Formats: sequence, C-alpha cells, structure tokens
Amino acid sequence: MPEYILNLLPLHEGEREEFEIVAPDAAHVYARSSTVTPEQIAAATVIFGWPRPEMLRQAASLRWFQTMWAGTEEYDGILSPQVRFTSSAGSNSRSVAEHMLTSLLALCRRLPLYMDSQRAHVWKDEGPMKTILGGTVLVVGAGHVGSDFAKLCQGLGAETVGLKRTVNGPVAGFDEVRAMEELDALLPRADVVALVLPHSPQTVRLMNEARIALMKDDAILLSAGRGSVLDQDALAEAMKAGKLWGAALDVTDPEPLPGDSPLWDVPRLLITPHVAGGMRLEITHRKCVEMALDNLRRYVAGEPLHNVVR
Repeated sequence: MPEYILNLLPLHEGEREEFEIVAPDAAHVYARSSTVTPEQIAAATVIFGWPRPEMLRQAASLRWFQTMWAGTEEYDGILSPQVRFTSSAGSNSRSVAEHMLTSLLALCRRLPLYMDSQRAHVWKDEGPMKTILGGTVLVVGAGHVGSDFAKLCQGLGAETVGLKRTVNGPVAGFDEVRAMEELDALLPRADVVALVLPHSPQTVRLMNEARIALMKDDAILLSAGRGSVLDQDALAEAMKAGKLWGAALDVTDPEPLPGDSPLWDVPRLLITPHVAGGMRLEITHRKCVEMALDNLRRYVAGEPLHNVVR
C-alpha cells in the first residue's frame, strides 16, 4: 500500500514540492491542525505536525508520526506501540536560547524597573547592575536548548556548567557537564540557574523551596522548559522576602497563568507567555521542515530515524 503522508506543518511556498520530491510515490495531503478531518487522520500512514492528541486515536493506519515540537508528553498513551514516534527536538533551540539570554541581560541591567519608570514618566537611577562576565551559569538540562544557551553565555565570558541525567562526555557550550544528582551541591556556586527540563514525574517541582534557598541571594533564576519543574509558590515567597536578584519565567504551571497567581505581583520577576520558541523565527520554521525532510528520506530508504521518542 502506498504511503499516505498527512502534512500539517505550516509550509511556505515551494516546501510542498520538497516533500513530494523525497517521496514521489506517496500520496501527499496538506492541511492545518485546526481543519484536518477525521477521514484524513484515519487514512494517514505518516503524519507531520501537531494534531490534537485525541485525533490521533483515530489514526488506524498510522505507521510513523513526527511532531513539530520538541515536547512530546501530550501524546503519552495515545499512540499504538507499533507506531514510530519522532520529535523535532532542537528545531527551536536557538529561539529559546536567545529569549533566555535576552531575559537574563534585561534582569542584569534592571530593564523591567526602567520600563516601569518610563511608563510613570519618572527619571530614576535604579542603582547597581550585574554582568555574567566571570560568573557561573548552571544549566539544568544540557540538551539542545541548554547547549545553545550555554554557548551564548560563554561568548559573554561566563563559566558554564550543564547537568544531565546521564553524562557521556563533553557537550558543546559547557565548560563542565555533571550528573543531575549534583544539583544541590552546585546551586550555591551558581550566579545564574537556568531550568530547561522537560516535564516528567522526575522533574515535577524539582526546583522546590529547599533548592531555591540553596541559591545565592543575588542569583538569577530562568525557567524555559516546562513550568511544572518549578515550585512557583516557593519562588514567589522567596522573592517577596528579598531572595534572588531576579527571575524570568517563560513557562508556568498552569498555562495560561491564572489572574490570581501571586507571581504577577512579585518584584524583580519577568513573565512571558511561553513565547520563547514556536514558529516565531524563520530559522525555527525552516529547521523544523528540514528535520521532517531528513527523516522522510530516512523513512523511504529504510534507515534509522533521528529524534526517536520511542
């Protein structure tokens, strides 16, 4: 039976033809996640994109699914064990890394405070600032995003330490790579702590009250992986008591952040609504497409796929 490739990626002009060149004998069908039909899902042997998880329960013919994002937890328990499952891990790593660096430098230079003064028409010197030159940046999660962020920090003169569950050697961007079990020992040493972990039972509330207390009083905390990693109530209480120079959260738990969350009123806290990644940069879009094309070439040739989830 010929492949029925259901492509839900937000393709630009000319990109459909690239997929058709790679798999000329397949039936290529293009749709949006918001408009795809149950009939298309049921017929598809290959799906690229971001369909709603409940729709994949109808994918009776599916052999391979590649999601357009790095995160995959929303599809847990949805796909048949026989379906090959791959992700686009790394496609938006530069985008997230740049967002993290932007947030970090904004906090170092007290830019949120100066924006408040600007809106109030107040000319006020907010005092001392920080630099990451010569400082230690601890990245909890030395994957694609963590590596790209660490490279940017190295370029500004910081020492970078990455934490991984399994250490198999050096990772680009890091001066040191250590085991996750060393987190508590390394937190008091860090000037910046960056959380870029996926959601899992092991990572939920990993950064809790006790670990926030281990951080330097003038350290900066960044969170751009999954909001569940951080105990938000503990962070709010600590920062209101004067702990930390500042913090920046691009992810929260839940999302959207409820209007009555104490985080909204925490001083020195910068919140963005999960916008670090996504398809907001053209380089992210293109990398996602290229990853799908590369894996399609491999699939057609019977070669191992990249970014295998399971």
